[in-house]
Amino acid sequence: MSDNPKIFQFPSFHRLVARLRDDFQSGGYDFVLLYAYNGTGKTRLSMEFKAEGKIKNAGTPDTLYFNAYTEDLFIWDNDLEGNSKRVLRLNSDSLFFSGIKELALDENIQSYLGRYTDLEFDIDYTNWTVSFSKGEKEHIKASSGEANIFVWCLFMAICERVIDGHPTYDWVKHFYIDDPISSLDDNNAIAVASDLAKLLRKAKDRTKLVDVAEAGAASGAPTTRKESAPIKVIVSSHHALFFNVVCNELKTAKTKRYFLHRPNSGEELTLRATDDAPFFHHVAMLSEIRKAAETGALFTYHFNMLRSILEKTATFFGKRDFSACLEGVEDEALYARTLNLLSHGRYSLYEPTEMLEDNKQLFRDILSAFLNKHQFDLPALLNEPVVPAVALTTPIQAPGAAPTP
Repeated sequence: MSDNPKIFQFPSFHRLVARLRDDFQSGGYDFVLLYAYNGTGKTRLSMEFKAEGKIKNAGTPDTLYFNAYTEDLFIWDNDLEGNSKRVLRLNSDSLFFSGIKELALDENIQSYLGRYTDLEFDIDYTNWTVSFSKGEKEHIKASSGEANIFVWCLFMAICERVIDGHPTYDWVKHFYIDDPISSLDDNNAIAVASDLAKLLRKAKDRTKLVDVAEAGAASGAPTTRKESAPIKVIVSSHHALFFNVVCNELKTAKTKRYFLHRPNSGEELTLRATDDAPFFHHVAMLSEIRKAAETGALFTYHFNMLRSILEKTATFFGKRDFSACLEGVEDEALYARTLNLLSHGRYSLYEPTEMLEDNKQLFRDILSAFLNKHQFDLPALLNEPVVPAVALTTPIQAPGAAPTP
């Protein structure tokens, strides 16, 4: 372990899995949330976690997982000969689909799917295929994002059956969910995060009936009772906005949050608890919006993200208001008023509307002022070169603009 009690080092994925399982067993946590960049090994970690469950339970798994391999259970058949009946084929040999025919999931899947797309579907359980339609168009080839969101909706529907106590999935004690938002825009990423958090709160409060009948019990005595049977959950993601929404939605539960990092692309990994401000996923979010500012891909919800970062920074320094992060900078009052106005209301977060050019430049100015006033330096955790402090004094330029003298 590191000398810093908030940073934990692990020589292997196996040791890290032991720590995460201990957070549930000894720590009593309901959820463990991991923020990690792509390439850290999140998918491998989820498989190691699943494998450890089988070892502990003499070959019986205890984890229902969603990761890149879950999406691989579905393969497109493009009907190259007839070019008319394109279907998504399901790998029926997977335990993931165990008993799915008897679960009657279609209505639940559609209730989720209708929130994100205008797709309709039909599952052929005889041939294990899924066909999609839009309006009068049948057997269409859905986009990659649409196909992925269908897989996610199917997973969510199965999770509901697990929580309801369906005997087919009575082996499930954990959900492990890794990056369920591939190919999704930010609008759907927020919606998925909100729906997931709602489901996970139900998982935390799950109960089951236990047989308590005893020999010699009086006639009419209860034979069963309800006992708490929560599903413990790990969620890992590289998407700062998605991760932030999940954190906020689950903040009233007993939740452990970590920044996961693999410093040298080897076996060694580090965990840094982010339960104390400033949260490291907010620093990652800061990196994300700076990249958006540099490329010009700025949307109205980025003002919400920037204000959130300023609020966390202000809290860390014991200030009452986010505007304290801009004290002493040129145009301080203008910047504070702008953030107050343009980050107001949920509409700007849920509707991915591109900023007007003048607002884009104002955003860059505010972001530059903030970065110049507050230096963020995480060389012990990030597998990136440290940016010299002097470099941060250069204003963020609009794409294609001439360099500032």
